[in-house]
Amino acid sequence: MTTPAPQAKEQGKSGLRALKPGEMLFNENDYSDSLFIIQKGQVRLFRPKGKGFIELAVLRSGEVIGEMAYFDEDGSGRKRSCSAAALTSVEVIEISFVAFGKTMSSLNPWFKTIINTLVARLRKTNSRVRELEDNSTNNYGKGAGYEFLKTLEVMRILGTMFLVFKAHGEAKSQAMAVSRKTLTMYTQDMYQIMEVKLESMLSLLCSLGWMEIHDDADKMPNMLLLKNMDLIRQIFIFYNAERHIPDEKKMKISDKCEQIIAKMLEKLPSNAMIDIPNLKVVDDVAPKFTKYYLLTPVIDDFKQRNVPINIDNLDDGKITGLFGEVLMKDGMVFVEADMPKIQKMYPIIRFMSAIRKLNAEKAATAT
Repeated sequence: MTTPAPQAKEQGKSGLRALKPGEMLFNENDYSDSLFIIQKGQVRLFRPKGKGFIELAVLRSGEVIGEMAYFDEDGSGRKRSCSAAALTSVEVIEISFVAFGKTMSSLNPWFKTIINTLVARLRKTNSRVRELEDNSTNNYGKGAGYEFLKTLEVMRILGTMFLVFKAHGEAKSQAMAVSRKTLTMYTQDMYQIMEVKLESMLSLLCSLGWMEIHDDADKMPNMLLLKNMDLIRQIFIFYNAERHIPDEKKMKISDKCEQIIAKMLEKLPSNAMIDIPNLKVVDDVAPKFTKYYLLTPVIDDFKQRNVPINIDNLDDGKITGLFGEVLMKDGMVFVEADMPKIQKMYPIIRFMSAIRKLNAEKAATAT
């Protein structure tokens, strides 16, 4: 026997709601008493499946979400047919089914018949799609771990972006500008890149400060400004090289190691590199690089802010060839460092870290 929905829910509610990126609007099978009209931003529709998701659509300003539940009148309560989450900062107008029902009741009877017929047909189509999805995705997400953006998907998106901005981009100050519609034509129509994954990548690039999204002539956020095309190309080349080497040799930089690198680069102008002749090296330690970095001010900075980071967190950088040995002299800590390489690799490290965190957030939602 189905448990009836709470009486408070029966009345519904209307008004403006604001959501942060990643915040859930509703979950699949939630009881529903309202529909939503998107005023601003993008909303991702999806269905959890195993340890992952089946992505359904990305909806934007002017589109409606949750209206199908209004037409579930079988007495079992209205249930959401999928989940919805904010892909960007979102504003929606929530309209209760009570208020929507009053509008429906005022319609001409023949118009109501047309609407109900269309809804019934759409519902039947959705059911058939679900059956096909269930038959074709029985093992979906059963691997070692769910990845929202896999390496090849990252490469496809970055490669397509680089080519589109190269071919269609217009110079805007220090950036290249492309219409979102132009990029979408390539990513979806030609290369079948899922819209939700493209939009997640665009949001990620904006969070890193490498892209801006501006309004176009129609006051819609469709103008994409890429600040550094060459950086996109470098990341693509790096990812392509990484996928051809064994896992144990791939670059893996922890969050703490990344923080140390960021602080080293921040202090680099005033923290000059020291030549090896100026520092006595222990006889049994062969120098790996020709320069040393004075690490003491970096470690002291973290200590003053009570951040639990120490020189042991440099190990990831040692494995990938960014650092050599850590040495002491007169109470000061030095580390062998290839700073030109570190400066070149740092944007790639930031990007990889952002992808890793994005995948972790999506996987956490799936469990």
